[in-house]
Amino acid sequence: QVHLVESGGGLAQPGGSLRLSCTASGSIFSIKSMGWFRQIPGKQRDLVADITTDGITYYHDSVKGRFTISRDNAKNTVYLQMNSLKPEDTAVYYCNANNGYSDERGMDWRGKGTLVTVSS
Repeated sequence: QVHLVESGGGLAQPGGSLRLSCTASGSIFSIKSMGWFRQIPGKQRDLVADITTDGITYYHDSVKGRFTISRDNAKNTVYLQMNSLKPEDTAVYYCNANNGYSDERGMDWRGKGTLVTVSS
């Protein structure tokens, strides 16, 4: 089992910045990639950014050039630096980890979420 704890959400003004952190504990050797989803009530959950243990990254088109995901393997922590925030970035952000398998061996874990609000 993997336990994920997020921090860093809060209120930011449009154009401002926030940094989210997510630290993993437990069976961390199982983790292949870590990332962030976000969800607005009533809408589908979107993968915002993801990074593998090899450092391969993915970004949703809506955040490219504004958000940066990074990973400190020694600390079992992934960060999401969010710059040039927009009101439409407002959502609950969930840290996610998975073991990289897409078949019946696949496992993923999610944190409890942290609220990001972008408003003036």
